[in-house]
Amino acid sequence: MNETILLLASDRGIRSVIEKALESAGYTVFGAADVGAAADWLKKYKFDLLIVRPYTQSVSGHDAAMYLRLRSPGIPVLIVAGMLDDVDLETREAVQEFEIFPKPFTTVELVSRVKEVLLLHPHLSNA
Repeated sequence: MNETILLLASDRGIRSVIEKALESAGYTVFGAADVGAAADWLKKYKFDLLIVRPYTQSVSGHDAAMYLRLRSPGIPVLIVAGMLDDVDLETREAVQEFEIFPKPFTTVELVSRVKEVLLLHPHLSNA
């Protein structure tokens, strides 16, 4: 059974590149452009991983991940980031629960990192 990933990225181009890379590696990916759409997906499915970009249209990726994790306790979170502009982000206690994958990276490196995170943080599947 393949793992199911929820991807929150407001930029359609970035979301499309990440979705294609992960789907070609055998993952099922549900994309969301905003926190509301991501929350709607969480009402319908159990996900093995939540991937968020550092900033969405309305809130930081960290805050979005915290909000979504309340709706799916224990879901592993991978924040795929450029430079972490929030200087306090790495000192936040809650970030210790999240995996952070800084840019630059290739899609091959992203897929590898996703595999690592899923092995480190087994989660409930959609069985």
